[in-house]
Amino acid sequence: MKKFLAIALLTLVLMPIATLALAQDHGTAAPATETAPQPAQSSKDIVIWKALGAALAIGFAAFATAWAQSKIGAAAAGAMAEKPEVGGLMIVLEALPETIIILGFVIAIMIVGMK
Repeated sequence: MKKFLAIALLTLVLMPIATLALAQDHGTAAPATETAPQPAQSSKDIVIWKALGAALAIGFAAFATAWAQSKIGAAAAGAMAEKPEVGGLMIVLEALPETIIILGFVIAIMIVGMK
């Protein structure tokens, strides 16, 4: 069941992106003997792709952080129930996945800042 949900989620996320990537402009077809001129990308298109890339970087990093913290939190609760003296270590281990989202923010800033 989990595999099915994961595949369904990936399909729902990736299909709209694939349709954007494979979309073609409306217009007349170029003659077979000539090569069609390549349209220059407008700055509006570039801004949209930058925003999408930054959103994906932050979104995937946030999802990974939440997933890791949920697993660590459950394990930490069980470990602290048996040995309360490991509480300090568990706090450190719970904070460790936060670096994933910080790196996601750094990558998003780098994407938006590109020329």
